[in-house]
Amino acid sequence: MTEVPQTEASDIPKGNWVDRFLPGPWRPYARLARLDRPIGTWLLLFPCWWSIALAGPGLAQGLWLFALFGLGALLMRGAGCTFNDIVDRDFDARVARTADRPIASGQIRVKQAIVFMIAQMALAFLILVQFPPFAIGVGVASLVLVFTYPLMKRITWWPQFFLGLAFNWGALLGYAAVTGTLDWAPVLLYVAGIFWTLGYDTIYAHQDKEDDALIGVKSSALRLGGKSRGAIWGFYAATALVLVAMDLVAGLGWPFEVALTLGAVQLAWQAWDCRFDDPADCLAKFKSNRLFGWLLLAGIVAAGAT
Repeated sequence: MTEVPQTEASDIPKGNWVDRFLPGPWRPYARLARLDRPIGTWLLLFPCWWSIALAGPGLAQGLWLFALFGLGALLMRGAGCTFNDIVDRDFDARVARTADRPIASGQIRVKQAIVFMIAQMALAFLILVQFPPFAIGVGVASLVLVFTYPLMKRITWWPQFFLGLAFNWGALLGYAAVTGTLDWAPVLLYVAGIFWTLGYDTIYAHQDKEDDALIGVKSSALRLGGKSRGAIWGFYAATALVLVAMDLVAGLGWPFEVALTLGAVQLAWQAWDCRFDDPADCLAKFKSNRLFGWLLLAGIVAAGAT
């Protein structure tokens, strides 16, 4: 397979570890799974890790589950991105930022992408079956969201909401993997994650708003327009308030509350400082949510240790 030159607006980084270390035929598959852009994996993984820590496993079980969910998040994010690029291949070919993605550019054929997606899901399933039966059921249920989210941009202005439903499912699955059940605390964590995703993915969607409007793709960025900043303030305020409610239910105490305060400041900075007409700044603000994820994880872990 030949490499397609990167366009100036492309979201595919070049010259990184994929180019330096992987054989040429492997590179399009690594890019299809977004292995060269790990922020999506982190955003999928943090709700899993939060809920595992919230469930209070022992050290050995906790580290083992952190590792399993880390690999599972990598695989399921890759499978989800593969499916997304299969169904969006015609749209992607018409957008400058995505035109050189592997399927849209012809580096990978659709049949090859389907086989690759199935392989990733099969490996993820091998991880899932190591959990209690209830957790397996929770994990399987997430497939409905994984396979419907990429279609939402065609029928609703709020695909970011459906991404939130899918990306934060780990807040339920992680807790279930430890306890074999669910409680109000992980449910509230899940709801908070949905609001969080509405905020950060609305920021992300502003990168493509001009192209999306031209090709007929819907997004919260287009729906909100000039009201985006106020809406993001609202989404992030709701995130913090639901997390406060989770703290009251779970009784986490001051270590979590300190971390949540710092996290709320980070979210407020995004809402206040984001330049919605600057794609590079939108991407930087989007990526900065990894810090929020780490802060919240540190708070939950510290609360469990006190």
